[in-house]
Amino acid sequence: MNLKLTAKTFAAASLAAATLAVSARAEEAEDFSRWYFTPSIGYLNFEGDQPLEDGFFLNVRLGYDLNEWWGLEGGLFVAPKLDENLVDGDGAFVHRNPDGSWERRSEQGTHSKGKDRYFGDTWAAGLYADALFHFTRWERLDPFLAGGLGLNIYGKDVLDDGRTELVLRAGGGVMWHFSDVWAVRGDFRLLLDTDNTEFNNEIDVGIVWNWDAGAQPEFVAVAGPVDTDGDGLTDDYEMQIGTDPNNPDTDGDGLTDGAEVLKYKTDPLNPDSDFDGLKDGAEVFKYKTDPLDPDTDKGGVTDGHEVLVDKTDPLNGNDDLLRFELHLLFDYDKADIKAKDYPDLDTVAKVLARNPGATATIEGHADRKFASKAEYNRRLSERRATAVKNYFIHKGIDASRLRAVGYGFDRPKVKPDLKNGTPENRRVEVYIRGADERGISDALKAK
Repeated sequence: MNLKLTAKTFAAASLAAATLAVSARAEEAEDFSRWYFTPSIGYLNFEGDQPLEDGFFLNVRLGYDLNEWWGLEGGLFVAPKLDENLVDGDGAFVHRNPDGSWERRSEQGTHSKGKDRYFGDTWAAGLYADALFHFTRWERLDPFLAGGLGLNIYGKDVLDDGRTELVLRAGGGVMWHFSDVWAVRGDFRLLLDTDNTEFNNEIDVGIVWNWDAGAQPEFVAVAGPVDTDGDGLTDDYEMQIGTDPNNPDTDGDGLTDGAEVLKYKTDPLNPDSDFDGLKDGAEVFKYKTDPLDPDTDKGGVTDGHEVLVDKTDPLNGNDDLLRFELHLLFDYDKADIKAKDYPDLDTVAKVLARNPGATATIEGHADRKFASKAEYNRRLSERRATAVKNYFIHKGIDASRLRAVGYGFDRPKVKPDLKNGTPENRRVEVYIRGADERGISDALKAK
């Protein structure tokens, strides 16, 4: 296989792919200037053992911004005159003086011996494609990183075995935008010559012309509603209801503010309007449940609990676990069960006793106020759930069938009133899996 041909073909294919990607993106609707053109002048610095002296080059780039972070550039450079920096047959550097004579510069060189390389001045040209990552695109100061591939062509055989070489490019630069149309830039690239594994570098400065920036539509103040974020609600109305006119999904639930207000009637400031544990967007698009009904299938368990904990179908009420909600009267910071709550607990214990194959999860939930501490309430709710578990054990239920967990105020039943408190959220819930209808009916009758 011809290595030179392969390298040349690979570089050309890379450049073509970048060009096609840019062309495909050009059909998209633009909300900022994407295309730009950069002429520049630079200085090419070869390693000391390279067969060429450093020299100036001319450079042009055509760039396209994929988004505010990433861009692609294709470029062409020409170095019209590069002086020779050669080695003689013994491997020493030589240089041709203006009068035509040769001057031996040192006794050692790194190029292969046995080949006289006295060819005089030459030129170089090349194509390349770079990908750019911008840190602050379209801010006045616009630094970026860059990397890509290039193909260099020399006018004479200055390489060990040819006139073309594949080059790996890495570096960065900075742009300074002094208007929407014009900017100046400086670039540095480290160039790895894959033919001789030499590290050369180049630096250049130029101007940037965003030629379609002047064609961008101007925003003129006109009479009529404005919807900056395109969510279907005017900015004035969003300010009235408290949503962000610059964010189409203020609460981050997967539904736009306009869809929540106008179509689904959900709360655009609450990602879980029915407090069932699922975000409104997930209910609409993924689970097909009602974001305004915490128990869509009317099976007795909330949609979120079915999906996240029980792994049952929130659209099928027949597979719901048996759920008991207990509002027990604990003293402040206590987990002692009061005698007046025994009858409700006994009902649950009878269901478990009449269904020896059933298991139960006991969940403790706390209320939330402004000064509530999350970890404190989680521990307190777990202590109270454990107290209920121990009550059932005292009633003869095997401990291996019972599990207690405390959620604190992480899973409210209704929207918390942070000032006055919300008693509905201060509760113990028991979820029983594996209880049959007869056993349940008998236990409830025995109550």
